[in-house]
Amino acid sequence: MVKLRIIIDDAAGQSLKEAYNYIKKDSLQNAQKVVSEIRDSFKQLAEKPLLHAPDKYRLDKNPSFRAYEIHKYRISYHVGDSEIRIIRIRHTKMNPLDY
Repeated sequence: MVKLRIIIDDAAGQSLKEAYNYIKKDSLQNAQKVVSEIRDSFKQLAEKPLLHAPDKYRLDKNPSFRAYEIHKYRISYHVGDSEIRIIRIRHTKMNPLDY
């Protein structure tokens, strides 16, 4: 099986930076751990893109859009033919946006 390339959308990358800065206010070590484990989870997607369930918040219920949670952050991603695109990273206490 061919590993798919991981692309992190600008908005998702910015959300990850904001999460890091927020957690860092209390603990630099925890901020580094959370971000590192989230990034490691992206690597796992490259090998197993269908590991997680389709995104239940998608209005069109398109199964190529998937989501999972890690450290109370919800990661939404799209599985394409040659790449996986990380679309959104948000804390689970935030209300989901329609998309």
